[in-house]
Amino acid sequence: MSRLFYTTLAVVPSDVRDQVGLAYLFARAADTIADTDLIDRPRRLDYLARLRSQFTSDDISWTEVREIQQAVAPLQRDSAELTLLERLDDCFRLFLDFFPDDRRRVRRLMATLTQGMEMDLTVFPGQSVGELVALKTADELDRYTYYVAGCVGEFWTDLMCAHRKALSSWDIAQMSETGVRFGKGLQLTNILKDISHDLRKGRCYIPETMLSEAGLKPADLLDAQCLPALRPVLRKLARTAVEHLDQGWAYTMSVPRHEIRLRLSCMWPILSAGESLKLIMNAPDLLDPSVKVKIPRNKVYQIIALTMLTGACGYVGTAYWGQLRKYII
Repeated sequence: MSRLFYTTLAVVPSDVRDQVGLAYLFARAADTIADTDLIDRPRRLDYLARLRSQFTSDDISWTEVREIQQAVAPLQRDSAELTLLERLDDCFRLFLDFFPDDRRRVRRLMATLTQGMEMDLTVFPGQSVGELVALKTADELDRYTYYVAGCVGEFWTDLMCAHRKALSSWDIAQMSETGVRFGKGLQLTNILKDISHDLRKGRCYIPETMLSEAGLKPADLLDAQCLPALRPVLRKLARTAVEHLDQGWAYTMSVPRHEIRLRLSCMWPILSAGESLKLIMNAPDLLDPSVKVKIPRNKVYQIIALTMLTGACGYVGTAYWGQLRKYII
């Protein structure tokens, strides 16, 4: 998803690109803190709380930022994450240069996103199959998808309406709700795609209530042979994801045709998610941890080329999305 994100960021209108890009970097930094398993959970939760506290006002505690950098950065194996944490103070300096309303938008986003990361660290106490825990209910899953992605739809809508005159007629509250559905659909797709890998980390995002209806327990999913029994649950979750993404497509089609860049930045994630869901629903080895469900790079390029060459045409895009839906539900 990172490659697609950077491609999408490049097409986002220039007057909102810095805000979207910096918000992404802050979210990535928080996620890196949450995932650094060489640091015990209580300390990771503490560092997340300290990072979030920097978004409560314009008074950045540079001492706390440095302490986070010094504690977390040296433990990173990924060079990009290492560089990001080393430059975290520079990110905050750029943040302080934003207009007050844009700072408010990023603050609200980070306050919510970090709740999702804290939920991961508290609901799932371990990091191996021996400590496997599942979410309890569908409502809990819905709340999680809001924390980690639905809130991005709110941020995006508020930001775009403030900076793009073509969206001045939008009802921000209504479109924010639609944007939340958009984000939830993308996150639910990621959850389905990464089931087997999350299980090995001790995390089962498929709720126990849904599994029990299929006669399954979270530990059963460690056996790839139980995939047929899991299929009805997968279909139900995929249907929910598609319903969310349908709202995302309606959101996209509400963007005026001449706002081509903005349309493309919404089209690409939805169509890519649709292709992923198609693979998920047909994957014979979804529960095999040695297999990664991922759409081919040439398919991503095909989506980009088709939508760009047709000028983000709603008719063409809607036909493509309609065909994907038929393969999924």
